Amino acid sequence: MDRLVISNTPHVRANSSSRRIMLDVIIALMPTFLASIIFFGFDALLVVLTAEFFAVAAEVVYRLIAKENIKLIIKTFDFTSAVTGLILGLSLGSHVPLIAPALGSTFAVVVVKMLFGGTGKNLVNPAVAGRVFVFMSFSAVVKGFVEPRIGAISPTEDGYSLLDLFLGTGLSGCLGETSKLCLIIGGVYLVIRGVIKWYAPVITIVAAGLSFALYKWDIAAFLPSVLSGGLIFGAIFMATDYVTTPNTFIGNIVYFTALGLLTGLMRGIYQGEVLSYCILFMNLFVPIIDRLIYPKPFGYEKPKKEAKSG
Repeated sequence: MDRLVISNTPHVRANSSSRRIMLDVIIALMPTFLASIIFFGFDALLVVLTAEFFAVAAEVVYRLIAKENIKLIIKTFDFTSAVTGLILGLSLGSHVPLIAPALGSTFAVVVVKMLFGGTGKNLVNPAVAGRVFVFMSFSAVVKGFVEPRIGAISPTEDGYSLLDLFLGTGLSGCLGETSKLCLIIGGVYLVIRGVIKWYAPVITIVAAGLSFALYKWDIAAFLPSVLSGGLIFGAIFMATDYVTTPNTFIGNIVYFTALGLLTGLMRGIYQGEVLSYCILFMNLFVPIIDRLIYPKPFGYEKPKKEAKSG
C-alpha cells in the first residue's frame, strides 16, 4: 500500500465519483458551448478549446514533473481540470487573444489547484480565480465584446427585450453568459443527476435580483438584472463547486444567500465584472461557516435530562 487515506466516519460506498460528476458538468455545459459557437462563430470555438487544452495539459505536465507515472495519471484523471478549462473559456469573450485563456487555465490549474494539493484541496474556485487573473492581466482587451451573428428578436428603445435576454439573441458578452435558456437546461440536468441542489443557484439568483432591485428602489429591475450578465452562469456552474462551498445544509443557505445579496449590491454600485470577485470573497468565508455551523455527528442523540430526586 503506497498511501493510507483516513476519512471521517461513517464510511459509505458512494454511487458517484469525481469523474462521473465532472462528466455530468461537461454534458450540462454542452448546450451553452454549442450556443456560443452559433452566436459567435469559429472564434468562440478557438477560445474554449485553447482554455481546455491548457487546463488539461497543465495538470498532466505538473504531475509528470512531480514524477507521477503516466499510467497512474491516466487512471486517476478525474476531468476536474477539463471542467475548469471549459468554464474559464466560456467565461471569456470571443474576441480575446488566445494567450488569455492559455495563461488563465494554466494559472487556475497549477497555482490555484495543484500547488494546494490537487482536487479537493483548493481554497477558492480555480475557474473563477483564472477568470479574475485574465481580467486583471488583460483588462485592456477583455472589456470590449463582439456583437453576435444573430441579431435581437425584439429590441426596445431602452435596450433588449426580456425575450432577447433569455435567448441570448443580439447580446454581446462572454460566451457562456448569453443564452439563459441553455444555462437553465444545463442546470436542470445537473439537478436531475443529483450533482447540485436546486436551491443553491435559485437562492443566489433570487437574492442577487432582490438586492439589486432594492438598491435601485425599483422592483421592475429584478427580472432584467437576473437575465443580464453572467449571474445565471455563475450561480449554476461557478458558485456550486463542492470544494469551495459549506458542508452543511444550513451553511449552504447562509453562504448562497450572502453571495446573492453581495453580488446584487455590488452590481448596483459598480458597473462591471463583480460576480467572480464576490464568489472568491465568499470562498474565503467557507472555513469560518463550517466552523460555526457543523453537522450533527452520525448516530448522535441528545442526552436526556436526569430526573431530580426528592
